[in-house]
Amino acid sequence: MRVLKFIFTVTQPFKGYLCGMMLVVLITSIDANLRPYLVKLLIDNVAEENLNYLWMLAGMYGIAQILMVLNWTFSDWCIMRFYANFRVHITTTLAYKVSQYSYTFFQNNLAGSIVSKINDAFSSVPSIWFIANYQFINFGLSTIITLVLLAKIHILFATGLLLWIIVFLTVTYLGMKRVVPLTKDMAESRSVIWGHLSDFMTNMLGVRLFAATKFEMDRINTQSQDFIRKAQKHGRFLMNFYAIEGGISSIYTFSFLFLLIYLKKSNLISAGDFALVFMLNLSIADKLFELSHQLRDFISYWGTVDQALTILDVTPEIQDVKDAKKLHVEKGEVSFKDVCFHYKGTAPLFENLSLTIPAGQKVGLVGYSGSGKTSFVNLILRLYDIKSGQILIDDQDIGSVTQNSLRENIGMIPQDPALFHRSLTENIKYGSENASEVEVVNAAKRAHAHEFIEKLPEKYESLVGEKGVKLSGGQRQRIAIARAILKNAPILILDEATSQLDSLTENYIQDSMWELMQDKTTIIIAHRLSTLLNMDRILVFDKGKIIEDGTHDELLARDGLYKTLWTTQVAGFIPENR
Repeated sequence: MRVLKFIFTVTQPFKGYLCGMMLVVLITSIDANLRPYLVKLLIDNVAEENLNYLWMLAGMYGIAQILMVLNWTFSDWCIMRFYANFRVHITTTLAYKVSQYSYTFFQNNLAGSIVSKINDAFSSVPSIWFIANYQFINFGLSTIITLVLLAKIHILFATGLLLWIIVFLTVTYLGMKRVVPLTKDMAESRSVIWGHLSDFMTNMLGVRLFAATKFEMDRINTQSQDFIRKAQKHGRFLMNFYAIEGGISSIYTFSFLFLLIYLKKSNLISAGDFALVFMLNLSIADKLFELSHQLRDFISYWGTVDQALTILDVTPEIQDVKDAKKLHVEKGEVSFKDVCFHYKGTAPLFENLSLTIPAGQKVGLVGYSGSGKTSFVNLILRLYDIKSGQILIDDQDIGSVTQNSLRENIGMIPQDPALFHRSLTENIKYGSENASEVEVVNAAKRAHAHEFIEKLPEKYESLVGEKGVKLSGGQRQRIAIARAILKNAPILILDEATSQLDSLTENYIQDSMWELMQDKTTIIIAHRLSTLLNMDRILVFDKGKIIEDGTHDELLARDGLYKTLWTTQVAGFIPENR
């Protein structure tokens, strides 16, 4: 009962409004039977020419009408205060939960599919609540009151109605039991379509460059055919199902009309009783048939939410340990002690890797692609968990501190920085949320981003597009560098941070970068070896092992892999493979 548990959890902050709406349903159920009963009394008094109570009954009917107007106004007020806040709460609850998942989850799942599932819950969970309250609870209360009134007139009416409701609901239950898997299949197929659409839209540049619009549309159309098949199968079943229910309702209607006419001709019921039974039965028949249709929607929403909540089935691979403490970095020493690591389903990469990077040391990492450089820094960031051993920062095991505090103390400039579709100011301030405008501009100037920002129509308020698509690769990297400057963390990691810059701009930035590295433990992944000439130390990786360790001059003198890389680099870059 994953859906029920989730709904119970997310409705907790709104219990007051929920109780208010349930009170509305209770009053509505009483009114649905009270006013037909008043009509019965009016008819009986008119038939008996007992006119003394007509004005009083008319007044009571009018009061009931006014009360219902107030009742529904109160309902609208509750919905107004509840609906939007409830939807936002659902979204933020799921978004926060998903944000805690490990990095591999986002590598293995399309962003569009994840967003589609959150949107499904956003749209469908409130609908489940409203149908349950305004249809199911309303029907249940109305039925109880109706059965009591009918039994007072004649037990046959109450018995017949009860039997018919049982038969109708049994048929409905059996039908809906079969429609649940059909609904879930349809929801899953819809989610896949949204995932493909998102992938298509976010890679529009690639689509344009390869003139692949037709290919992508054919791919979406192929997936859409699966959705159409499942939707038609779902619709065909419901069409036949409602035809059967309509037949059952027709049989019952003829039956209670026959009984009404028979009892009236036998003078066993009054004209008012006739009118009351007729109105109550029609009301219950309408409610029951509407309930059946609402149940279809209810199960559709339930299946959609159940499928959407599969994103909650994920157990994060990387979690903070119980009572995890914050990381406190005073120096910035990084140590690997007998670290063993491999990616899921692959051969071991690091086996008993031990290494210490003293505080403030500037270390370069070099090696062919796949040698372990990026994995090395990803483990420091704890994007993956090691299999055994320890990684320490200032003698604190990073596995025992909170992930947030770990990453707060590390500044990262990736090779291909992804920006948010927000203003340049907001993107730069990601390095420090509370930074002032002056600090943002100073960071941009140090990263040599200020020059191009000032040329934009809206300057620092310019939107950069999804993933920063409106900027060049070099401009995105300068924004990422400005972020790191603003963050000013004690440990700095650069993954080819200047690879997309032209030589002139890189020379400008090198001084700022060098200034940024001062008093920081710095780790630089580089394929352009000239950027490592001033490093205190260079680590040469090969197949998960550090095979050389020393300064640039020391490594050249050893005539090992580093010298090979230095002599074979093309245009300043290490070749991808041996």
